[in-house]
Amino acid sequence: MKLIRQYDKMDCGPSCLGMVASHYGKEISLNYLREKCYITKEGVSLLGIDEASKKLGFETFSATLGLQELKDIDNLNYPCILHWNNNHFVVLKEHKRPHLLARKKKWQIADPAHGFVNLNDEKFSKSWLGENGKGVALFLKPQNKFVNTEFKKPEKISLKYFIDFFKSHKKKLVFVFVLMLLGSLINMVFPFLTQYLIDKGIDKKDVNYIEYILFSQLSLYLGVIVIEIFRNWSLLVVGTKISIKIISEFLLKTLDLPLKFFDSKLIGDFQQRIQDNDRIEYFLTSQSITTFFSMITFSVFFGVLAYYNITILLIYTSLTLLSVLWSHYFLKKRKILDYNRFIENSNNQETIYEILNGVTEMKLNSFEEYKCNQWKTVQDRLFNINLKILRLDQIQSSGFTFINHVKNILVSFYTAILVVNGDMTLGVLLSISYIIGMMNSPVDQLINFIRSLQDAKLSLSRLNEVQNEDPEEKESYSELKLSNNGTNTGVKLSNVSFQYEGPRSPFVLNNIDLYIPDGKVTAIVGASGSGKTTLMKLLLRFYNSIGGHISYNDQNILNISPRSLRKHCGVVMQDGFIFSDTIKRNIATSDEEIDYERLREAAKIANIDEYIDSLAQGYDTKIGASGSGLSGGQKQRILIARAVYKNPHYMFFDEATSALDAENEKKIHDNLFNFFKGRTVVIIAHRLSTVKHADQIVVLKKGKVSEVGSHDELVGKKGDYFSLVKNQLELGS
Repeated sequence: MKLIRQYDKMDCGPSCLGMVASHYGKEISLNYLREKCYITKEGVSLLGIDEASKKLGFETFSATLGLQELKDIDNLNYPCILHWNNNHFVVLKEHKRPHLLARKKKWQIADPAHGFVNLNDEKFSKSWLGENGKGVALFLKPQNKFVNTEFKKPEKISLKYFIDFFKSHKKKLVFVFVLMLLGSLINMVFPFLTQYLIDKGIDKKDVNYIEYILFSQLSLYLGVIVIEIFRNWSLLVVGTKISIKIISEFLLKTLDLPLKFFDSKLIGDFQQRIQDNDRIEYFLTSQSITTFFSMITFSVFFGVLAYYNITILLIYTSLTLLSVLWSHYFLKKRKILDYNRFIENSNNQETIYEILNGVTEMKLNSFEEYKCNQWKTVQDRLFNINLKILRLDQIQSSGFTFINHVKNILVSFYTAILVVNGDMTLGVLLSISYIIGMMNSPVDQLINFIRSLQDAKLSLSRLNEVQNEDPEEKESYSELKLSNNGTNTGVKLSNVSFQYEGPRSPFVLNNIDLYIPDGKVTAIVGASGSGKTTLMKLLLRFYNSIGGHISYNDQNILNISPRSLRKHCGVVMQDGFIFSDTIKRNIATSDEEIDYERLREAAKIANIDEYIDSLAQGYDTKIGASGSGLSGGQKQRILIARAVYKNPHYMFFDEATSALDAENEKKIHDNLFNFFKGRTVVIIAHRLSTVKHADQIVVLKKGKVSEVGSHDELVGKKGDYFSLVKNQLELGS
């Protein structure tokens, strides 16, 4: 079984399913498994894993068992997936003695967060069993479908993807290479100067020769300093530019992904990936280049040491190799701890983000202490992980340092004996000491490089999923064709169904048949949770329906470019976002060059022009993050102005005036009435005043269309629409 790490906090379910598949010889892309498991920000349920397993070709059986019951069948159904600590999934690999001398069997767990772990009955029970003494297990048995299916394999981006970013900086990199090569050659001269200083200058008491050697050393040292200055400057310039380019590419790639990708990610996940890009940039621009030339320096001094004494070279090489192997031994354990630290850092950032953004609600509901304690809990876990990393690093570095000291002592002892016996001059001894010191530094650099390489691989594996995700846009998509007042105009939904979390989850929309006429206003009403907002998201192609189809003017929505579709849509969502920018840029988001006439007209229609004009800087007034400093009504009016400014053919309003007072709402409706003429408008609202003048009103009930008609027609029916608005109309029963 191959251990598959979870990249993010919510990836444990798909990772476990991938490990089970690898046990039976199939390597499957984690992105593909996420999609099949219907992962969300809350993670994945056992039901989602069960459904995904069946799609892959497994026969599944879930059971609630006690420890003894699991032992009784442990030879029949391995591996299986266990629900762990009530918030995690692991794979039970086997139950056996870990080695020949072990007296008791242990449970071997493949944990996507912690790696392979052997647990005794007590520790296993503590994590698996619930308060009732039972635990949940999902058993999987491969069928012919699984064996015969070729699944999408993990795609890997190599370091070549990042190396391509260096092509535009060839000259500076060549300059750095030349400087570092020159520095290595200068360093090679120093041991010979030291030898000549002792053996020819001091031994023969030649003051002029000593002065010549000292002047040469000072000149060379000055040269090394100058080289270091230019090298560091060049690396900073190249590194910064490459870092900006790498992160820009990452952000553009991320923003090109469909909305469902973001549904399963937390803020901390994306922040960590930005750091991953930085880590790879540092590895390529600093660690790799420095290590490369450190190895050149090492090779040069290796040859010089061989020239002086082969025996000393063998002593040095054998003990250096031992120190490198010692350090390498700890890398696997460090890798597991690094994964754990990544997950907890993500939790930490997410908790901080919640505290900073939810401070008002926290104060209103006396929630401060709870959230602070939650943050402290994360810090405690981070502290324990960092403590383990420190302990591991101390053991590794202590052993490495001890071996190096033994090496230096043995070399010093051996060279001292050679000097005493007359087989070596004092100048050669000092030169060898200098060489050993210069060779130790590249070895340290190599150890750091190996660790940095491990970090870069971890980062690369996490960035892998973003780079290999299919973009939202495809070349096969066509532009949206606007209506030409023909016979097949408008938006049509035929048997449209949608679920958020897989086949066994509740239908949010169920077999919707609906026609939205072109150039008319359609209002959608219904109780909370009836599917109104979801329907709008399908029309905007944030998601694709799982059944049926949607067409714009007889053009299948699945063949339309999402970007082209949204370019022709003015949208106000319930959770519309206000950017930390000027008012004019918050309204004219779609244009680089702002049309000020359209800008003022949009503000006038949204009835916010007088407020903007009253501000000292007017449209150039800077708004705080997420619209801080603005009332809910002012935010909504800016969002309405943003939608109007686009001058689109389609308008979608989801509770766009819910935060407005009656007077402002009436003014905006009156202004929009003329603006809506000739446009296809979809309005979601609860207030009667917002929807009663619509050309068509659609009533949704539990994900289905229950009524369609005008306000007067639906009131006359005294059905679901009548029930929704009777209190507002005071119609009575």
